[in-house]
Amino acid sequence: MPHRVFFLNGPNANLYGLDQRGTYGSESFASIEQRCQAHAAELGLQLQFRQSNHEGVLVDWIQEARLQADAIVINAAGLTYTSVAILDALLAFEGPIIEAHMSNIWKRESFRHRSYVSKAATGVIAGLGAMGYRLALDAVAQLLEGQA
Repeated sequence: MPHRVFFLNGPNANLYGLDQRGTYGSESFASIEQRCQAHAAELGLQLQFRQSNHEGVLVDWIQEARLQADAIVINAAGLTYTSVAILDALLAFEGPIIEAHMSNIWKRESFRHRSYVSKAATGVIAGLGAMGYRLALDAVAQLLEGQA
C-alpha cells in the first residue's frame, strides 16, 4: 500500500500565480497541484493536496492526518508565524513533517523569521518556488523509506 501524504496549504496559496509582485512565481496553484500529484505518483505516494484560508480547517486536517497519513508537508503561509493551534496539532502527529515555503522567508519581513511550524517540522524547504514543493515530496518519500 502506498504511503499517504497530506500536503496542506494555508491562506492565500490559492492565489499563486496571480500576485502582481511575483513573490510566489507565475505558476497557478492548480498547476502546482497537478505537478505535485504527478510527482507523488512517480514516488509511489498517495497525495492529498489541500488548501484552506481558515486556521481551524488546517488544524482539523492535521488531526485527520494522525489517522490517515504517514507524513505531512505543510505551507501554513501567514499562519506559520502566528498559529500556536497549528503547532500543537503538528506536535501530536507522529510521522515526518516537512515545512515548505515558496519564498525565502528569511529574506522577507522580520516577522516571517519566526516560524511556529518549524518547532514541529522534521525539515524546512524555503525560497525555491514550486521546485521546493517537489523537493518536499522527495524528502518525505526518503524519510518514509528510512533513507534520510
